[in-house]
Amino acid sequence: YEADEIVGEHFSRFYTEEDRADGLPARALATARADGKFEQEGWRVRKNGERFWAHVVIDPIWDKAGALIGFAKITRDLTERQEASASLRESEELFRMLVQSVTDYAIYRLDRHGYVISWNAGAQRIKGYAPAEIIGHHFSQFYTPDDAASGEPARALACAANDGRFVADGIRVRKDGSRFSASVVIDPIYDAKGG
Repeated sequence: YEADEIVGEHFSRFYTEEDRADGLPARALATARADGKFEQEGWRVRKNGERFWAHVVIDPIWDKAGALIGFAKITRDLTERQEASASLRESEELFRMLVQSVTDYAIYRLDRHGYVISWNAGAQRIKGYAPAEIIGHHFSQFYTPDDAASGEPARALACAANDGRFVADGIRVRKDGSRFSASVVIDPIYDAKGG
């Protein structure tokens, strides 16, 4: 909008039809007046009818005598951030689906202490455990009793953490107790802060 197109018009025209029907503009002003501020992210509407994702802050303005004389409203267009966030969620979901559908390799995540927190179809096929049977259990149960007793699982995690990767061939144990020869890779996963 140009200034002469919008000055004097009600701010509710920036809201979607659904939000106007639901009374959101009036609630926003009431909240700002009662609480000293209204803040929200949501869809807003441009002059041409196009929707955009916005961060909105509405503050009441009081005169020296304490009477409400109006509101200050700040709107930031966050469409790019919203689109990037949606794209990231979609990418993560596609990656999760890809990992889950792999059946030739056991791919699973461990927490920092070695407890299973995710389990793909390949892990189920190779090791014999359904996700509900193994998630939350320690990965040391895949090791032979002798290897587990000698601390091999802890050494593998320590090596991955210290060296950036653990790679080894060894004998592992399935749910039914049968043994198989495995090539194992453990990679550490760090968050954005390196933790």
